[in-house]
Amino acid sequence: MLIETKGLKKIYSIDGSETPAVNGINLEIKEGEFVAIIGPSGSGKSTLLQILGCLDRPTGGEYFFDGKEIEKYSDDELAHLRNKKFGFVFQSFNLLGRLSVLENVELPLIYAGIPELKRREMAVKVIGSVGLSDRVDFETMRLSGGQKQRVAIARALVNEPRIIFADEPTGNLDSKSGEIILEFFEKLHEDGHTIVLVTHETYLAESAERIIYLKDGLIEREEIVNHKSFRENKFSK
Repeated sequence: MLIETKGLKKIYSIDGSETPAVNGINLEIKEGEFVAIIGPSGSGKSTLLQILGCLDRPTGGEYFFDGKEIEKYSDDELAHLRNKKFGFVFQSFNLLGRLSVLENVELPLIYAGIPELKRREMAVKVIGSVGLSDRVDFETMRLSGGQKQRVAIARALVNEPRIIFADEPTGNLDSKSGEIILEFFEKLHEDGHTIVLVTHETYLAESAERIIYLKDGLIEREEIVNHKSFRENKFSK
């Protein structure tokens, strides 16, 4: 089991009152799974993703990654997880606009201490894998939304992470660009990547193997996706 949580909680204290964003979640995710987390605004899905990605800490419960409780990881070990084991794709891209595509994708490798020639080779390879070989030297501010998200995916992949966390990755894209990004995630899953995707879009969630529905910080239900039926409906539109 790659990820396991037991009674996971995140409670925010605002002006003396407590608001539970995640309210006791038990969750298991196996290596190689593609899991979508779906729910309305305020359901706790992004908070849950941030905790799973070690971008935030829970206020209660337990979280195990690869069999080790996260509370037992040192700050340096958590930084290593975020840099080497986890890849992140966000709705807002989180790119540096005045840097080139290559420079943005190289950033995690710089933090990891990879020598310049080696990191350039790794970055160029992964940029090619997302179809942007002809944009390597472009400033990212000059790219379309769909191209920016492909740069973000390349950056997430460059360190060959064990798991990719995606938070509303098509939220700022038009429908055509969203379809292209969806196909990238499906291909990543076919290649063996573990993916945890947060979305409010049903069609995007249905690309996953398993859908987890959140409501009020709790898992309301889970669903296994019938991909044969999903693909027939998708391509018959």
